[in-house]
Amino acid sequence: MMDQQAQYAKERRSYLVGFLLALGLSVVSFALVAAKLLPADYLLTGVFVLGFVQLLVHFRFFLHINFSKSKRDDLDLLLFSTLIIVLMAGGTLVVLFNLHHRMT
Repeated sequence: MMDQQAQYAKERRSYLVGFLLALGLSVVSFALVAAKLLPADYLLTGVFVLGFVQLLVHFRFFLHINFSKSKRDDLDLLLFSTLIIVLMAGGTLVVLFNLHHRMT
């Protein structure tokens, strides 16, 4: 019984740390844009870097994908998710460029 409680407390602490990190990264991203804390040339790069770090936080703390001991299932999950995102974003861009071409 005590082992389950300790495991539950550890998992709950992991979710809390992940939530605080994700929230902090979101606040920093919004602050960079709203207060224009970086020059315009570096602003987009800064937001992309913070977004990538937030992606890693989500993988580690919420999806429980540990990159140090990557298993085959984790790799398959990442590759399939990347494929779906690329297909959706690519399809959206094709439709938008097609509409733009037809409208001009």
